[in-house]
Amino acid sequence: MDDQRAVCGQHGVPFFPSLAEENVGIAKNVRHGAMPIHGPRLQPESGTTGWFIWAGEVMSHEPDFFVPLHVSHLDNWCPQVVKFLGLPPGWRFLVAGEYEDVWEDLNLLTPFPPD
Repeated sequence: MDDQRAVCGQHGVPFFPSLAEENVGIAKNVRHGAMPIHGPRLQPESGTTGWFIWAGEVMSHEPDFFVPLHVSHLDNWCPQVVKFLGLPPGWRFLVAGEYEDVWEDLNLLTPFPPD
């Protein structure tokens, strides 16, 4: 969590922890090393962190694209993203090898329109 606090400090935002027993939504292609890795954080709800992590150029809209994964298992799936998990809702990251970017995206906090 020290790395997470450091990332928050670098960007001047409060630390908003993702607990080990909470879930992220993650795409299976992340585990297979696809790049770049995207991580937007929505508002957490019902035991989730609000994080959705996916890899590649295009995010699929297939209903099974994201699977739930406990934060405690992310070290096995994608250890390079763990340091970003303390960023608050409304923030996102992008990782592509050595390249890393972090920015605020307030659109993530806007409710989706009803179908």
